[in-house]
This record gives sequence, C-alpha cells and structure tokens, in this order.
Amino acid sequence: DLVKKVFVFPQATDDSHVLVRAKPEQPLQNFTLCLRSYTDLTRPHGLFSYATKAQDNDILLFKPKPGEYRLYVGGKFVAFRVPEGAVASEHVIESQNHLGMVTPPPPWHVCASWESATGIVGFWFNGKPWPRKGLQRGYAVGAEAAILLGQELDAFGDGFDAQKSFVGEMFSVYMWDTGISTSGVMAAMDNRPANAPIFSWRNFPSTTVGEVYLKP
Repeated sequence: DLVKKVFVFPQATDDSHVLVRAKPEQPLQNFTLCLRSYTDLTRPHGLFSYATKAQDNDILLFKPKPGEYRLYVGGKFVAFRVPEGAVASEHVIESQNHLGMVTPPPPWHVCASWESATGIVGFWFNGKPWPRKGLQRGYAVGAEAAILLGQELDAFGDGFDAQKSFVGEMFSVYMWDTGISTSGVMAAMDNRPANAPIFSWRNFPSTTVGEVYLKP
C-alpha cells in the first residue's frame, strides 16, 4: 500500500525506472490508466510504458511538451492538449523571473481509457473529461508485457533514452481492464477506486531499478 508515498526520479538517466510486477491475465480489449505526476520538465518524457514483444508502444502515455499528452495504442497515438502551467500570465511569469522565483505547477492527474469495439479514447485532466477521440478500433493489446514508469521502452524490456526519461515525482498509479466514468476518475484521484484494478496504488507490486526512491 503506497498511499501517502511517491516515487521520486531525481535526475535523467538511461536506466532508472519502476518495473510493475502485475500483468493482465489475457489480451486487453479495454483499459484505463490513471496517474499523478509532478515535474517541471519541458522536454519530451515517458510516463507509463507497456511494451510487448510484438509492439514496444502497445500502450504508452507520453508527454512530448508542456500542455500536451499522447496516448499510444498499438504504436499509434492521439494527442490531447491541456492548459497546465500555460495559463499563467506573461506578467506573472515576468514578475517571478525578476524575483528569481520559479513556481512549479501542481501535480497533474491524468486518466486515459480505450475500448477496442469502437476505438474510442477517453481522457481526463485533473478530473475533467476532454472530448473523446478514436484510435485502433478492433485492436487487442497483448497480455505478455513489460510495464514500467518513468521511461519510454524502445524494445521489449530495454532500449531507454535519458533524453526521454522522467524527472520528478509520480504516484497514485492505477490500471484497469475496463473503461471508466468521470465519477470513477474522481474516486481514483482520492485513492479509493470503485472497481478492482489490474494494479492499484493501494496494492502496487513493483521493483525500483536504478536511481528511483520511494518517499513519503
């Protein structure tokens, strides 16, 4: 049970990650992924990677730049643009710069869901649903997977790039083999998921590799 704890990724590396020790029992026709991240990175970085032998980006939650998230399914992606720290006015940013201050953005909560039957992708940012999009209708995500946090897998269980690694804090990670409602997203934000997930922050079997630390 990792409630009230976070994984800290203190610096960019080509090996540090969290390996999740839970897998679905069969190929996924539906899934939902939720997590919180806290970072001031502006370069591209991987948050959640689910790689199979057939497809290294079978599921990938990737952040190419501030204000955008990409969800990959079976190697193809849809993008969702969000406000994040970009809502700060130029006057506020200029004032902070003159004072030598940098105000980090708050931890972001993101959920993404996908269903094979329609290809519909749902996306929630800080509990609010974004317009749904479509991707990979009829596809099935493989069950034999390497699942990890903080890197983008370029091969099954290997192939990391330090320039795409996550630096910051990550917590409240959940994955289901079902879709989710907005009320379910809100429950996950509070670490009280309504349905039994494949893995849960309240029952998170994992191994840290390299320079990753579990902290209060």
